[in-house]
Amino acid sequence: MLTLSHFLQALSGSQTLTSTQQVSDVVIDSRAASPGSLFVAFAGERADGHDYVGDAFSRGAVAALAERPVAGDHHTVDLRQPAQQAAGELALPVCIVVESTLEALQRSAASWRSRSAVRVIGITGSVGKTTTKELVHAVLSTRFRTLMSEGNLNNEIGLPLALLRLTDAHERAVLEMGMYVGGEIATLAEIARPQVGVVTNVGPVHLERAGSIRAIADAKTELVRALPPAPEGVAILNQDEPLVRSMAEHTQARVFTYGLNPRADLWADNIEGLGLEGIRFNLHYEGESVHIRVPLLGRHSVHTALRATAVSLVEGMDWAGIIGGLQGDYPQLRLVAVAGPRNSLLLDDTYNASPASTVAALNLLADLTSGAPTPATTGRRIAVLGDMLELGHYEEQGHRLVGRRAMEVADLLVTVGELGQIVAEEALAAGMPPEKVVVLAKVEDAITTVAGLLQERDVVLIKGSRAVALDRLVDSLANSSSDGVGPKAGQGAA
Repeated sequence: MLTLSHFLQALSGSQTLTSTQQVSDVVIDSRAASPGSLFVAFAGERADGHDYVGDAFSRGAVAALAERPVAGDHHTVDLRQPAQQAAGELALPVCIVVESTLEALQRSAASWRSRSAVRVIGITGSVGKTTTKELVHAVLSTRFRTLMSEGNLNNEIGLPLALLRLTDAHERAVLEMGMYVGGEIATLAEIARPQVGVVTNVGPVHLERAGSIRAIADAKTELVRALPPAPEGVAILNQDEPLVRSMAEHTQARVFTYGLNPRADLWADNIEGLGLEGIRFNLHYEGESVHIRVPLLGRHSVHTALRATAVSLVEGMDWAGIIGGLQGDYPQLRLVAVAGPRNSLLLDDTYNASPASTVAALNLLADLTSGAPTPATTGRRIAVLGDMLELGHYEEQGHRLVGRRAMEVADLLVTVGELGQIVAEEALAAGMPPEKVVVLAKVEDAITTVAGLLQERDVVLIKGSRAVALDRLVDSLANSSSDGVGPKAGQGAA
């Protein structure tokens, strides 16, 4: 079990300060503290965690990491001044003062991970990291006790927090690794020491910060560079993407490729979208072919299934276990179908957006409403699309790409935000009738406008970068009454 002694030894190297106090969890929000917690104080742009050490202690935290002494009714140990430390058992609660709380968190997590025999699967890429992580976890968990980094805990703070949840019972850990600039994934890999690395793709996500697609590819390559040599290390790479495929030249690990190309080690064909019923396809591996249906929305999701299958094969699972895991009862990842007003169907994909993921979502919208009408898909196809942020010099090109595809798919296009206007302009230029395009400035306008546009059994895709807050539109529409006007009884207006 994780104890305070582990942190003290990892941070000071000293065996003189000890504490058998178990640490139940590590938190960075004092409101999440509970009996046995360790609170890490960060000085952020909006709030300084040092101001909330007392709040964490009042909720039961037994210790806090801080960068300066904090006033209050607790004990203080300053690891910056080892000569002044008294040996013995720590009195609780205790504020442990360090030079850098970020470095202290990372060192503690790296030390804790080094004590574990767990096999770590690291996952990076521009799009699809989180969905891949969650599906890999779902499949591996059918055989192994598997830890997964929760939500989008994929950065220099989130990944260490996930690793500090490791116990001796865990056999596998599936960790997402994100980046804004070069060097960040190398740091995460140094902490997590993954044996398996999965790269989904390389695209213009965070291009504004990274500078170029080549810089993003180089940053993602840091994961495969960090893998141990074969046979222990395995790099799982997307055969369909040249920038990912070329990463094979930069690793000593065994290379395992996946994709839609028969030259890949694991590949898929005969892909069929089944609307809300998922997708169906054939898997091919080492001369074997398997026909499978999985409950993932959109034909693009075949790559997510391929990645989860690849990891599971590398980890020694058989086809029965893999297929059972892929077909298991796991929640739909990211894009979620929600009932809306006037019997409409809302495709909530508001978690984030890039040109590639938005085009994929528009393709799903087309799939759901193609072919013979069904009771759920007899209305119009409506796309509500918000700004896609951090695209750098690809900003205009990416939005125009989406606008052209929206013209081909949508019966009605609603754009939200300044960059969304580029989508609308391109859709109009490509031939979409002006009366089929609605341009709105912000999400508040969408909340007051979109419900009035809906007709019976419309299918509505809602997608944009998180900062646009289109999830508020989904919440508003989902909470609307069946006639699409006003809140449900007992609920206040937004």
